[in-house]
Amino acid sequence: MATTDRRSDPGTGDADGARRARPGASDRPGHDQPDPRPGRRSARDVARAAARAAQRRAGAAMAPAPEPLLPDTAETPPTPPTPPPVDVTEHVPRALRLAAALGWRVLVVAAALYVLGVVVAYLAPVVVPVAIALLLAALLSPAVSWLEQRRVPRGPATALVMVGGLAALGGVLTFVVRTFVSGLPQVTSQLSVSVDTVVDWLTAGPLRLSPAQLGAARDQLLATLDANQAALTAGALTTAATIGQILTEFLLVLFTLIFFLHGGEQIWRFLIRAAPAPVRRRVDVAGRRAVTALVSYVRATTVVAVVDAVAIGMALGILGVPLAFSLAALVFLGAFVPIIGAVVAGAVAVLIAFVANGVVSALIVLAVVIAVMQLESHVLQPLLLGRAVKLHPLAVVLAIATGLLVGGIAGALLAVPLLAVVNSAVRSLRSPADEHVRPEDVHTLDPADTGPADPTLEREPTIDET
Repeated sequence: MATTDRRSDPGTGDADGARRARPGASDRPGHDQPDPRPGRRSARDVARAAARAAQRRAGAAMAPAPEPLLPDTAETPPTPPTPPPVDVTEHVPRALRLAAALGWRVLVVAAALYVLGVVVAYLAPVVVPVAIALLLAALLSPAVSWLEQRRVPRGPATALVMVGGLAALGGVLTFVVRTFVSGLPQVTSQLSVSVDTVVDWLTAGPLRLSPAQLGAARDQLLATLDANQAALTAGALTTAATIGQILTEFLLVLFTLIFFLHGGEQIWRFLIRAAPAPVRRRVDVAGRRAVTALVSYVRATTVVAVVDAVAIGMALGILGVPLAFSLAALVFLGAFVPIIGAVVAGAVAVLIAFVANGVVSALIVLAVVIAVMQLESHVLQPLLLGRAVKLHPLAVVLAIATGLLVGGIAGALLAVPLLAVVNSAVRSLRSPADEHVRPEDVHTLDPADTGPADPTLEREPTIDET
């Protein structure tokens, strides 16, 4: 048998060399020959590593998720559920709920009024002159409008009214002061005679007072005067400051009155801009009706004051009572404080008549004062003021008492006009009839425009409605 040597066969050797020279021949599966190149992994190792990685990934995916850590229930008990809030409103009586709701609202309103009162009291040297100027403007504006209708310009008409008013006021004050000064000695001499008459009546009359009791009363009166002498002296020392303050306030009244008479419409249009636009027209109408009520009130009160002063002054003059004209002027001024002012002025007139002319004259003056007050209450005020400005007597008395307590004489003077203004404005805001009224249709000089044409506001409420 012949032996073939592949290394010596040139054809066989070439084929094996080519097979070994093909790249990738050693990478085939089944070849255990090591890679002749150092540092390089074989295909079998790569495949095994990939298989093991795939197995690890599959095992990780099939493994269950770790359970979350729970608190130790053995140490911390479970929190019980929160009960829903209990509504205690149902257990409160309805009357108590209404009282509480009204109570805090009343407290808020009272606090606001208190703060407003404190501010007004602090600014009284400015507020009071402006309020008096407003009253005088309501009294004199018809004269300015009358002159303007006669083709007199607004400026000259205002000047004429101001000059005429100041001249009339100065003349009246001069006459009153001169009459008072000339009649004061007669009253003083008659006062001593009347005091002696009263003392005789107290000692010899039904009271039977002893002279010792009368002397004790006189000594007590003198002691009271001596105790208050320091206060009286201090008041006399501040007279100059008081006169300066009165002069300043008088000038402020004149200055404000001029602008109210000349440009009152422009001032009102400027003030009405503060109201919100949706309700500005209603507020404008209500404000104009309030001004109309003020004009009607001042006009009617002036007429009533003139009637009272003339009637009582004539009675005092016929009876020969001294200071008749001065007392008539006092009655005129007192009529601007309804009810209380007339009572005080009438009492002073009766007292002077009693001191000067005796009991019979005083009784006659008292009868005249009562008759004049009845005429004022039942004829003049209903006829001149009408139902639009008519106020209940209890409301008038309470308003005057409150004004007197808060602001003294000025408060009593301004209380009733303020009440009339507020009453007219509230009636206008409550009335559905004023929803379609234009502001220019309300005439401030017409008493019929003081209130809306709403008959429901004029009748008294029934028991079912209350």
